[in-house]
Amino acid sequence: MSKWVSSPVEIWNRLRGSFSHLVTGGDWASEHPEKIRQNLHWFWSDGLFSSASDNIIVTYMTLYVLALGATRAQIGIMSALSSLSATLLLLPGAMLVERFNHRREITLLFGGGISRLAIFVIALIPFGLKGEALVLTAMALSITRDAFANLSFPAWLSFAADIVPIEGRGRYFGARNFIMGIAGMLTILLVGALISRLNKPEGYQLGMALAFLLGTASTFSFSRLHDPARQTVLQTPPPMELPALLRDLRKLPALPALIASAVVWNFFLNIPGPFFSVYMVENLKASATMVGIASVTTAVSSLLVQRRLGKLADRWGAHRLQLISGLLIPILPIAWVFTRVPWHVIPINIVSGVLWGAYGLASFNLLLELTPQEGRARYSAMYQMFVTLALAAGAVVGGWMVTQWGYTAIFVTSAIGRLLAALLFARFVRRPVSNPNAN
Repeated sequence: MSKWVSSPVEIWNRLRGSFSHLVTGGDWASEHPEKIRQNLHWFWSDGLFSSASDNIIVTYMTLYVLALGATRAQIGIMSALSSLSATLLLLPGAMLVERFNHRREITLLFGGGISRLAIFVIALIPFGLKGEALVLTAMALSITRDAFANLSFPAWLSFAADIVPIEGRGRYFGARNFIMGIAGMLTILLVGALISRLNKPEGYQLGMALAFLLGTASTFSFSRLHDPARQTVLQTPPPMELPALLRDLRKLPALPALIASAVVWNFFLNIPGPFFSVYMVENLKASATMVGIASVTTAVSSLLVQRRLGKLADRWGAHRLQLISGLLIPILPIAWVFTRVPWHVIPINIVSGVLWGAYGLASFNLLLELTPQEGRARYSAMYQMFVTLALAAGAVVGGWMVTQWGYTAIFVTSAIGRLLAALLFARFVRRPVSNPNAN
């Protein structure tokens, strides 16, 4: 065959190489064994479908429940109860990991099974319920979805840390976040268009049904993963009582400081958290399509910087990236104070996509760095438990504040609190000295 013409095998190998480069964020994974590379590919696929599903739920669930007849106070209560119920299940989730160590199976059962089944049911309930019963059932199902997703969180985090080798985490998660952003953007636009064209709540119901189908594809992808570090089951795992867990924290001096700053951060973050889309619909008179476009704007701006952020995370270290983005994020809620029409949200969300893309990537990698492999499930559960308590408290306070003083009060309060949390992080959370990629 002519040197100018490639054989089908050569073309296939080039395409496969390009796909592998896209999935892993570079050539760094090529030296690892085949099972690791397969895990990276399936984990990438899991991220793609889970993002498509979750973005529908995050963007439209609140508006769906609002369309069913919920009040702003009920929206705040729903957010608070989701966080509180999740808190109750985080430590049992870590206990399941330590006692049985079936991290993949735990994640599949609770996060990929029960949690996603709740979304399917919530799409169907308007066919059988009306009025207050419909609203309360929808709230209960949304809370159930969040609760069981958090039950699986310790298993998922421990599993994810072992799937991705540390030397390429920034690049890999940057590439994974890139495709997740594209998937989320497309589904938000699609569902927004459906909602705008159809009567309420039929458009929302179709959106939730689509979220369930995409979530099922994510569950299948996750089921293909191989656990690279399944350990011997502990016959007598360390005690899970809160006093014992708090004593364990003394062995990791950087982790308590991280948890404390995260508590302050997430408390003030969730004061306006459940109400941004409600504010757009009620005060700015935005349509569901416009809410979707605003969310997509965030995704697009995040996509444009994900690869560079991944490289920065590997070069600078997660600590520095989280610090810089955390100091800048407080400008976002202040900008919401000056919005008067729906399109004003778009430039805010452009900046938001960049800053939150950096913060999310950095905070996840930093948590992995600060938690040792042995006990990672319990430590991550403790971290998430305090975070969800803070989120619950923030939602309750936000629901009360928005009723008493309006949206400007919750936006300004959130900005001040986020800045305080970032300063606490800068002062007390020390950079991990064991990070080989930081300089």
